Amino acid sequence: MEKESVIKINHDGLGNLLNSIQTLFVGMLRIWSIPIVLMLSVASGFTTYYGLSHFIVPWIALIITIAIQSIIVICSLEIAGIHWKANRLRYLSVLVSLLVAIAASITFSYFKFYEVSQSETIRINRINEIRKGVDDYLAAILITKSDILKQQNSELDKATADVTQAYFGTHAQIPAANKNIVGEGPFWRHYNQRYQAKKAQFDQLDKEFHLLDEHIRTLQTSLNHLTVDTENNFQKAIAGLQEVQLKFNQLATNAGHTVPQAPILMTYSQFVQGVTPSFAMWNDFSLFAFSCAAMVDFFTFLLSYRLESTAPGPLSEQEQELAFECLRQFSEFRINDNDELEMVIEKSDIERARRYSDWSRMFAVGFLLSRGFLRKIDEKSVEFAPNLYPLVAERMGAKLRAIKAQSLEAAAQSNTNQVNHEQ
Repeated sequence: MEKESVIKINHDGLGNLLNSIQTLFVGMLRIWSIPIVLMLSVASGFTTYYGLSHFIVPWIALIITIAIQSIIVICSLEIAGIHWKANRLRYLSVLVSLLVAIAASITFSYFKFYEVSQSETIRINRINEIRKGVDDYLAAILITKSDILKQQNSELDKATADVTQAYFGTHAQIPAANKNIVGEGPFWRHYNQRYQAKKAQFDQLDKEFHLLDEHIRTLQTSLNHLTVDTENNFQKAIAGLQEVQLKFNQLATNAGHTVPQAPILMTYSQFVQGVTPSFAMWNDFSLFAFSCAAMVDFFTFLLSYRLESTAPGPLSEQEQELAFECLRQFSEFRINDNDELEMVIEKSDIERARRYSDWSRMFAVGFLLSRGFLRKIDEKSVEFAPNLYPLVAERMGAKLRAIKAQSLEAAAQSNTNQVNHEQ
């Protein structure tokens, strides 16, 4: 039973079985490639439309986007079936169209990927911009504060020296009759009153500065937590900055000092505003965003190209017989640099002289080229694809078996006739 099964498999053709399995697998890949190509085209179309719609009217952007994605898929399918040596003009036109469509798709898709990939970076940059403005302002406040305290300390030291000199009677303003009289006289009381007022003023200023420091710490805390609760802490930071500005302006003005220029911060709507696509994005080039935009179109091209360049399916028995019989009519074969069997498809000189009609064999060549069993080298020659060898081997084996069977049958018939003749 097993021997009969093996004989049956051999009779049906192992090459045909292997070819059927291969083409079935390729067909499944082709079927799965179609929805993948469509999904990639939709994804690329969405990003292209997003970027393009910021520059032109949306409905025009939609039409152009559909045209761009259609050109990419169609030209990818076209270029897979064209050979450079066979038709250079057509190949160049399709290639240029494909490159222009891919360039347009990548250019406008870049804006969307840039926004997605750089949104967090832009947000951090805005936070750093606010922090820098506030920090510069606080640094200017610190310098002015130091100047005010230095001035107040100097005035307090002078008041302390005045009251001490008045007590010991050595002050320059004391009349000569009262010089060097130690005690709490009228001059001492006058300068002591001025000293007490200056000291109270200094203490009050110190309290105000301590209160200002509390406001500054609150402001810095809000800035440090902008990444956590953005809206709430942003409003706190703005309110804290206004409070610091108001308090310090009063203190500096009362002390006779010029107030530093406060920063003009962006509004909350500006702070949370998304990225508006513009060609200025190319100045701050993002390799990651560009790679993502190019990757989608590259995969679309690659799958579309493979979809066209692979064989659509196995040949039927009639198609195999037609291809084999027509290929047998060619006479010039060689092994090329690709280690594939190459054959010349143009007429020989003798065939031209005889006006031989090669329509049937050229039809077979075109048929096998379209089905992926042959690959065109140039206008004069083609080469066998790997999936054609088992079909030809099977047909050649069948022919050899038929010839062997005929020879055996002829030998048996001859023996039979000889026996009959002897009788």
